[in-house]
Amino acid sequence: MEPVNVAIIYYSATGTVHALAQAAAEGAEKAGAYVRLRKVAESAPPEAISAKPAWAGHLQDTADVAEAGLDDLDWADAVLFGTPTRFGNPASQLRAFIETTSGLWFHGKLADKVYSAFTASNTAHGGQESTLLALGNTFYHWGGIIVPPGYTDPVQFQSGNPYGTSHVAGDGPPSEVTLQAARHQARRVVDTTAVLKAGRAA
Repeated sequence: MEPVNVAIIYYSATGTVHALAQAAAEGAEKAGAYVRLRKVAESAPPEAISAKPAWAGHLQDTADVAEAGLDDLDWADAVLFGTPTRFGNPASQLRAFIETTSGLWFHGKLADKVYSAFTASNTAHGGQESTLLALGNTFYHWGGIIVPPGYTDPVQFQSGNPYGTSHVAGDGPPSEVTLQAARHQARRVVDTTAVLKAGRAA
């Protein structure tokens, strides 16, 4: 089968979602995909960032991660979006990037791609599922094919979110179980996209 192009586009303030994105990239690469790991631009004011050492530190630690561009979406056969949850919705930084995509959308270049999403919140009931469902609203408008993890691997019965990998940041860094869930989600995206791509080619 022809390799699949996967873009993993995320926003992370202090590193939790970044860790999930890295795990997703590992899973996609292991499944044979070409992967672009991309962060979206930080738009918070410097004084807000510098007031929180973990935020400032993560920004410095990930200075070498390329920023997402529209060409990454155009290139991709599948896209996984990662975001912290903000009041049950995606972070404004990720939304700002999504809201630059109208040109691609208008020309049909976002349709028929596979989409999936992952998230983190500070507390166990901090809006994880509503954040993933909110991203789904965008995928519907794009004409995307949504591929969630569901309960398609034993790890999902431990991580517990069929909508997309999620983590409670207040409990500390993502556990190996959560990272495995992110890898599985990405593999599922790659495998599904490969079948669709092969079917279209035939």
